[in-house]
Amino acid sequence: MKHIAPFFALVFLLPGLSEAQAPKYSNEFLAIGVGARALGMGNANVATTGDATSGYWNPAGLMGLPRDMQVSLMHSEYFAGIAKYDFGAFAKKIDSLSACSFSIIRFGVDDIPNTTELIDAQGNVNYDKITKFSAADYAFIGSYARKLTIPGLSVGGNVKIIRRKIGDFAGAWGFGLDAGAQYDAKGWRFGAVLRDVTSTFNAWSFNLSDQMKQTFALTGNDIPQNSIELTLPRLILGASHKYYIKDKFSVMPELDLDMTFDGRRNTLIQTGFTSVDPHFGIEIGFKDFIYLRTGLCNMQYVTDFAGKKALNVQPNIGLGVRIKQVTIDYALTDIGDASVALYSNIFSLKFDLNKKAKTQ
Repeated sequence: MKHIAPFFALVFLLPGLSEAQAPKYSNEFLAIGVGARALGMGNANVATTGDATSGYWNPAGLMGLPRDMQVSLMHSEYFAGIAKYDFGAFAKKIDSLSACSFSIIRFGVDDIPNTTELIDAQGNVNYDKITKFSAADYAFIGSYARKLTIPGLSVGGNVKIIRRKIGDFAGAWGFGLDAGAQYDAKGWRFGAVLRDVTSTFNAWSFNLSDQMKQTFALTGNDIPQNSIELTLPRLILGASHKYYIKDKFSVMPELDLDMTFDGRRNTLIQTGFTSVDPHFGIEIGFKDFIYLRTGLCNMQYVTDFAGKKALNVQPNIGLGVRIKQVTIDYALTDIGDASVALYSNIFSLKFDLNKKAKTQ
């Protein structure tokens, strides 16, 4: 266990970075999570991830691929189907000591009516002037993982390209890096991920018509200017242990701590140094064939109109079935406990390709 100390010590590098001027909730579409397995466990996944979704959760987990190659796909809808969230990844073992993957994430709202030209300068209404546009965020993630000479230790890294687009009005390109590690010791599994290691930047540019600029001015709004938006580093630590019951059942709990360093957030644990958001999940398996999952996340105290504080928790549940080289996962997430949204149904598929991967 002493070998994971250097990775956990990365937390001490972060205070200086938190002094930068950056919005608190930049690139938040990358904090939602991917894969119904992980989402069913309340996003507690950085220690046990070992499939094609590892490019998102912890790139070091790519060393856990069960076969030479794997394809992972996910689709989910939020806010009664208004927003679509999709994920796809292809992962491959390079050799017995290394692996790589490529992932794509899209979070978007499509067919938004554009009524900026509905009324002309003379006050005439022309419905033919209504057009539609999309507001979408994309992430393209290239990942690499490698086993080290220390038994049980794997490390990995991500290169991320971010594309955010709001119709023809605004767009941004961004770039960032992630680093991760996993360590197995006597049945315990530990994970550490430092996202946006050097801070991820988005370079925004705007293309507003003179009419839109005039409307902004008349309504007392600031006219958007080209700018740079930073996403500050985030550290996630996880620990898990798998227990077996009579060789048929397995029970695997995991606890993750999501730590941010950009000032106090409404999280369960707050200090002047960091805000900590715990995630807890548990997976019960039967003969490596069917899995039942549940998890808790988004734990925070909420104050009602009467000034009374109450602990608010988002519960998740999930189910998984593995049939030979195909895994089907489902999760039901109650983000309604964290917002006014409805329950969200999430489906994901994994396809294992080629021969079974060699174990060391």
